[in-house]
Amino acid sequence: MLKTLTIVVPCYNEEEVLPETVKEIGTIIEDLIAQAKISTKSKILFVNDGSKDRTWELISEYSEKYSYVSGIKFTRNYGHQNALLAGMTVAVKYSDMIITIDADLQDDVNAIYQMVDKYLEGIDVVYGVRNSRETDSFFKRRTALAYYGLMKRLGVNLVPDSADYRLLSKRATEALLQYKERNLFLRGIVPLVGYPSAKVYYPRKERFAGKSKYPLGKMLHFAFDGISSFSIAPIQLILILGILTTSISIIMMIYVLVEKILGHALTGWASLMISIWGQVQNVGVN
Repeated sequence: MLKTLTIVVPCYNEEEVLPETVKEIGTIIEDLIAQAKISTKSKILFVNDGSKDRTWELISEYSEKYSYVSGIKFTRNYGHQNALLAGMTVAVKYSDMIITIDADLQDDVNAIYQMVDKYLEGIDVVYGVRNSRETDSFFKRRTALAYYGLMKRLGVNLVPDSADYRLLSKRATEALLQYKERNLFLRGIVPLVGYPSAKVYYPRKERFAGKSKYPLGKMLHFAFDGISSFSIAPIQLILILGILTTSISIIMMIYVLVEKILGHALTGWASLMISIWGQVQNVGVN
């Protein structure tokens, strides 16, 4: 019996690129069906993440035109990771395998063929990995390398140069959905699923159209989510700072008392300093 594939595509203000996205991914869906590698029930599931342009209108039009196109509409913008999670939550109910990919076509859609082949060989998790960052700026390449290095030192198991372009089997998706993280960082959670995995490599391209939905501010926020969600290092740092602050406060309070006893302090100075360092100690403890 042929397996059902659903390709989940999060969308936020993607009206410029959506027609080409439907064309390219739709061609691959039809080709895989023709090759008898996936069932005729396979589809593209677009998740409209609170777009303010004609994205949802286009999704609706394509869903009427093509049987393999469907969509989910958010009432507001919940973010890329939540859009992916919502799409997988819906798709896992009727799919044997799920591929997630962004709508901007920077990730080579032809890698879908290799991902499906890996799945048919018995692989549950197939990562799309970039083997070239030539389209990225020098700054983005250097910061990406630094980030992966930092995450490795913090003990976070990431697949370098792999974003959210991947295939998950039904059981791998069900395992992933068991995680109840609030600050979603799927590329950090997926390696924890534990099923057989493989990689397929592809060159990253320029956006087909439109503007990036990940400016520097969002990228930094996303990176911080990854660090805070999967490493105890920030907690350890806070603990160390708390212990250090408390220790210094106690030492200074002892010093003030000694100065008071020896008669080296002006009237009111000791009580003022003890009050100040007492507040600093409270901050360190809390």
